[in-house]
Amino acid sequence: MQLKFKAGIIACCLAPLAAAGQHRDTGGIHHRPRPKVRTKPVKVQFGVASYYADKFEGRKTYTDEIFSQKKLTAASNTLPMHTWVRVTNLRNHRTVVLRINDKMHPRNKRLIDLSFAAAEKLGFAGKGLTRGRVDVLGRKKPRSKGMAAAREE
Repeated sequence: MQLKFKAGIIACCLAPLAAAGQHRDTGGIHHRPRPKVRTKPVKVQFGVASYYADKFEGRKTYTDEIFSQKKLTAASNTLPMHTWVRVTNLRNHRTVVLRINDKMHPRNKRLIDLSFAAAEKLGFAGKGLTRGRVDVLGRKKPRSKGMAAAREE
């Protein structure tokens, strides 16, 4: 008796799932699912941002690239390598998009360490430190607004 009861419950539970998986007739037109457009960052972090000292110029980074103060790159202990991030200076609300390509010293408690070019764009190159927000954008290079505008013209 209990076996029939269990089989009946399972059949009742699986029937709606089986019906949902059936394909509807669309008249011969096959629709592809729309790709998800990511409007929100994957992850947001807040903390202290600083910039690299000049002594690291020309040295290899964690990803075996040669560090340059002129490139828009950064170091982080909490984010994976080759991740694109948007850093916002919370004092003046300037932003810059850059790539993580290095790690900081393990005892360094700062959130992110930027190149001098990125610090200049954020407007804190003279101060050395600032409160910042880091929006993780993902592994793919984000399209810039300037490139999209140039293609439209």
